[in-house]
Amino acid sequence: MTSKIARFALAAAITLTIGSVSTRVLGHGSVTPQKVDTTGLKPLGDTWLTVNPYRGDPVAIKIGMSAYGQNCARCHGLEVISGGIAPDLRYLDAGEAGDEWFIGRYQHGSARDGKVFMPPFGPVLGQETGWAIRSYLDTVHQE
Repeated sequence: MTSKIARFALAAAITLTIGSVSTRVLGHGSVTPQKVDTTGLKPLGDTWLTVNPYRGDPVAIKIGMSAYGQNCARCHGLEVISGGIAPDLRYLDAGEAGDEWFIGRYQHGSARDGKVFMPPFGPVLGQETGWAIRSYLDTVHQE
C-alpha cells in the first residue's frame, strides 16, 4: 500500500513540475508585436529618418524602455542582456554611428537563406516607437 502511495505522490510531483515548466515556457506571452503608446513624442511622419531625433529625451527613453520590454526582451534579453538567442544590443555602436543599422534592422527585420531571424517591426510599431527603443538602448550601451 505504501508503494502505491509513493508512486502516486511521485507521479503527482512530476505532473506539477511539468505543468509549472510549461507555464513558464509559455510565459513569454504573445509573440505578436505589442502596440506602444507614444503619447508625448513628436510625430515623425512617413519618411524614415536615419538619425535618432529623440536621443537623450527622457520621455522617449521611458517609452523606449517599456517598448523594449514588450517587444524586444523575449529575444534580446531582459535589461538588454542577451542570453545568446539574439545579438546583445548593449554593444551596438553608440550614437549616430549605430542609428542607421538599428533602424534598418527594426524596419526591415533580418532574414538569411529564407529563415527569418527577426521580423520587421517598423511597419507594425512605427518610427516613433523604433527611435524611442533606440533612445533607451543608448542609455545601456557598453563598449
